[in-house]
Amino acid sequence: MEQVIDDIDNKIMRLLQQNARMTISQISKEVSMSQPSVKERIIKLEEKGIISGYTAVFHLPDLNRGTTAFILVKTEHCQEMVDFCRSSKEVTDLFRISGEYNYLIKIQTATVEELAEFQDSLLKLGPSKSLVSMKNILENRILL
Repeated sequence: MEQVIDDIDNKIMRLLQQNARMTISQISKEVSMSQPSVKERIIKLEEKGIISGYTAVFHLPDLNRGTTAFILVKTEHCQEMVDFCRSSKEVTDLFRISGEYNYLIKIQTATVEELAEFQDSLLKLGPSKSLVSMKNILENRILL
């Protein structure tokens, strides 16, 4: 069976995860390979779906989204939950989870009052519990 990724691919992905705008030239110097070889590896990782996109990371307090909260929701209205979260500007992530609650929502709001309004709007879908982040310790951690 063909190995999906090797140590060089891991290093390329680590560099891109640290800085998605890093040039092929910079990456090739870091991994001691030619630029065409690095570009070919990146294209193959994209074609295989291992690299599925590139993104920017924003400083949320500057965008008036400095309050992070996680909301556990217990509902039988699963499609309504998904639709509600897709249409809510506060929602950044939605997870289907196991246990007493079946959804975990991550939201970003300007204030705890906005968080309370958001949670009130969830009442029609079922009971929920909020957890407000006091301090961000690790986020978007480099995985490789």
